[in-house]
Amino acid sequence: MPTLPDATALCAQLAAAMRPQITPQTALVGIHTGGAWIAEWLHRELGVKQPLGSIDVAFYRDDYNQRGLHKGAKASNIPFDVEGAHIVIVDDVLYTGRTIRAALNELFDYGRPARVDLAVLVDRGGRELPVAATWCPQALALPASQTLVLERDGEALSFRITEK
Repeated sequence: MPTLPDATALCAQLAAAMRPQITPQTALVGIHTGGAWIAEWLHRELGVKQPLGSIDVAFYRDDYNQRGLHKGAKASNIPFDVEGAHIVIVDDVLYTGRTIRAALNELFDYGRPARVDLAVLVDRGGRELPVAATWCPQALALPASQTLVLERDGEALSFRITEK
């Protein structure tokens, strides 16, 4: 079993890498749930001026007709003007790219941003779509039979591996 990355340390590395490109026009949008947790942490750490946004991609997934709506789906919240903004989509793990595609589809329903970047804690490979993160402090190879899950206990974030 691979050594699991330290999620809190990765958040600090991610913030340090992002800091030079954060401007007053930058807004963070976290993908439920792990990405939203990381976005909250980054929003505080980076002092982002725009309100924090969140997206639940449940209705935008390309497998919605097969899987249906997952339990715990939440409404998306984009409390700022997307038009012309610099948006950073934040997620915990980048895998196939399909979640990011769904997030982009939903984001563009709110307007046309000037720029969209992607920040993730871990890239586990296995891409099915041409998606790459702008900022990613850790790569970790896992077999397709395993899932990397971010968990939250208060302010502490940690990863665990589960079997599909």
